[in-house]
Amino acid sequence: MTWAQSVTQCVQSGGTLTSVEDLAESNFLVEHADLHTSKTSGFWIGIYRNVNGKLLWQDNSALVFVNWGEGQPSEDQLDYCVELSAFSGYWSILPCSSQKGYICKKPKIHPLLFALYLFTDAKKDKTHGHMNMWMLLTLVLIILLGMSFMIYFLFKIKTQSETEREARRHSTLLEYSRVLTGKDNENDSTNDKEKNEHSVV
Repeated sequence: MTWAQSVTQCVQSGGTLTSVEDLAESNFLVEHADLHTSKTSGFWIGIYRNVNGKLLWQDNSALVFVNWGEGQPSEDQLDYCVELSAFSGYWSILPCSSQKGYICKKPKIHPLLFALYLFTDAKKDKTHGHMNMWMLLTLVLIILLGMSFMIYFLFKIKTQSETEREARRHSTLLEYSRVLTGKDNENDSTNDKEKNEHSVV
């Protein structure tokens, strides 16, 4: 791909062409780039020149570490693009229309956003599709389990409150019936007294 196509691909995947912050990162990139030397001799990296003529990384970090090859960069090629050699790790300037591989760098993601990214990016990343599917199934299972517990406890609370309401109602009816029964007993005893009084006279 050309440099511009590589930039577009990285942006679409949520990153930028890679920046190289130190020798350790450069060595890491060379180790992994070496695996792809059969396909390409180099990879585009994210150096660009701003309007003031200053070299910056695409993620706007300063160009602190450099690993230019011998004689690079030459003054007459300042508007060209930068590749990382898959063999040596040195940087060189090439015409931006050259066909090279590219290395994208994505910002560190918060763990919750990382899970979201895994599920939304699963279609793009076919090699990790099975892992993403298992993670998705696990997440769905956890959500369903949580919802089941919530429904269980809501049902339990509702049932318990209905039972308490029924017990209060039963208690109220029982007291009401005792009051009514107590008045009937008083009326019966009054009637008995009156009968006894009539029979005495």
